[in-house]
Amino acid sequence: MKPFAIADTLLESRFFLGTAGYPSPKVLQDAITASGAAVVTVGLKRQLTPSASGGAGAALDNSFFQLLKDSGLHLLPNTAGCKTGREAITLAQMAREIFGTHWIKLEVIGDDYTLQPDPIELIRAAEELVKDGFEVFPYCTDDLVTCRRLLDVGCRLLMPWGAPIGSGQGLSNPQALRILRARLPDVPLIVDAGIGSPMDAVQAMQMGYDAVLLNSAVSQAHDPVRMAEAFKLAIQAGRMGFEAGIMARQDMAVPSTQVTGRPFLL
Repeated sequence: MKPFAIADTLLESRFFLGTAGYPSPKVLQDAITASGAAVVTVGLKRQLTPSASGGAGAALDNSFFQLLKDSGLHLLPNTAGCKTGREAITLAQMAREIFGTHWIKLEVIGDDYTLQPDPIELIRAAEELVKDGFEVFPYCTDDLVTCRRLLDVGCRLLMPWGAPIGSGQGLSNPQALRILRARLPDVPLIVDAGIGSPMDAVQAMQMGYDAVLLNSAVSQAHDPVRMAEAFKLAIQAGRMGFEAGIMARQDMAVPSTQVTGRPFLL
């Protein structure tokens, strides 16, 4: 697969892989290798543990961070678990200091049941973080107006959901995703959340999306390592199909073998 550029960085893979919920560090490490992913995400809140003193401070799970650092991949910290823009901004600033990157996956959750992003808080936080020098990867819905507002405040890419986080529902509103792709043809778009199987990844890539981000579909599989490889191949196949140009659907049957005329178009 040809490299592609995002956030001024050339990546060898269009697979962004989450790192939470794996059976063991070894399985995670093997899944990362099998995925061929260029970017791995890490939730800072998940890696903050009570300090040894038992106080309100927090310490980083260094063994986990070292595993990711040793992978040599791009780290994309996220603000998972934040419910206000201010909380997300604070966590993003901590992530920049700890992980040494200005990339941040911005999540501001507005509903505990669907884990749907709060569009107002998301836009406010994105605007402040962009001004502070962050490359913001905003986790958002497939709402075109919200996406445009995020671009207006300085986001250079978008991460619309396929379905609620961890649901495995696949692309629950493919028409909205198609409209988003058509209306924002020059904006890098990454489908994030809700992916359940490699088939969903193929569908997203065939729509012309630039990449896919997922976590649970690999970490919760019976064999995460094999599933990571399956998604790698699905993403490659979907992108290749998009670039090759998928035939238009027909209302009626069209014979593939002509009984008259020439066998080839000249």
